[in-house]
Amino acid sequence: MHETEGLEQRQSSLAMNSGEFRLLGHQMVDRVADFLDSLPGRRVTPGESPQQIREALDAGRTLPKEGSDPAKLIDHAADLLFDHSLFNGHPRFWGYITSSAAPIGALAELLAAAVNPNVGAWPLSPMASEIEAQTIRWVAELLNYSTDCGGLFVSGGNVANIVCFLAARQAKAGWDVRQKGVSHGGLRAYCSQETHTWVQKAADISGLGTAAIRWVPTDDEQRISLPALREQIAIDIESGDKPFVVVGTAGSVSTGAIDPLPEMAAICREFDLWFHVDGAYGGFAAMLPDVPAALAGLGEAHSIAVDPHKWLYAPLEAGCALVRNPERLREAFAYHPPYYHFGVEAINYFDFGPQNSVAFEPSRSGWRCNRSAGKVT
Repeated sequence: MHETEGLEQRQSSLAMNSGEFRLLGHQMVDRVADFLDSLPGRRVTPGESPQQIREALDAGRTLPKEGSDPAKLIDHAADLLFDHSLFNGHPRFWGYITSSAAPIGALAELLAAAVNPNVGAWPLSPMASEIEAQTIRWVAELLNYSTDCGGLFVSGGNVANIVCFLAARQAKAGWDVRQKGVSHGGLRAYCSQETHTWVQKAADISGLGTAAIRWVPTDDEQRISLPALREQIAIDIESGDKPFVVVGTAGSVSTGAIDPLPEMAAICREFDLWFHVDGAYGGFAAMLPDVPAALAGLGEAHSIAVDPHKWLYAPLEAGCALVRNPERLREAFAYHPPYYHFGVEAINYFDFGPQNSVAFEPSRSGWRCNRSAGKVT
């Protein structure tokens, strides 16, 4: 018996002529515009339980045998989202650090989906790749970081930090970690007790294990203790371990504390360690005219992670990893089988990170910055 025998065929056309697309597009934009106008008068959240949300969705339905009418489907999806969501764009939303998305970002998402370029390789996305590269240079410029750096957009702060962590591991291990793994053991990472939990994920994913993390005590202002950091590094070296990265936090989750980045950079130079800064929460404060003195060391970092979907009002997902030397990203991620030989005369983003297929997100550049006024608009 053939394995598909007895199964009902499900068919639904994805085709849509330009007239139908134009009509549905106008209707959707009108609905979104009305939603944005109505947002201040709505509740921040419906406060519904998971069971209530599932009932509204009719989540127990089986897979439909036929496709839905596109107009009805779009309307229904809009009703569900507008009536049963928590709105981080609401003027009374103070719950998390995710920002509201700027309307230009929503339009940019539509534009990107229409062309659907794969930014993994330059020949597959020539203009999108160059827009991406330009935007990364602008992010670096905002942070007073080297605009010759390497970088890429990822899903958020966790992945941006992990990308930088993996680059640090390859650069500072002292052997080819990608080929030989971490069986040599002894690699050690240093961060304050206030560092975001991404560092645990990075140690886990990279094969080091969370025991490789040295959680350094903090001072009275919740910043990393420099004497304790120096002491722990010295102890590990004496024990035969291999320190390789120090993580500074530019805006901690709990209190917004900023580690003494210039002094941390100096310690990293002294011990020849990779200096990484997690700026997902507060890194973009470096662009302000009255930038905190502690952020002055941001430009000395080997790598930085920031989140445009926080301070810059880009729609999710928009994290950004910056690495001062672009070759460190290639060394950490690039492989060149026969079907990957696209050349290096332009940036192929599959060489810079863990993804092969990479979405183009023009909404990440759907903002502009007035640096003299210290405003993001």
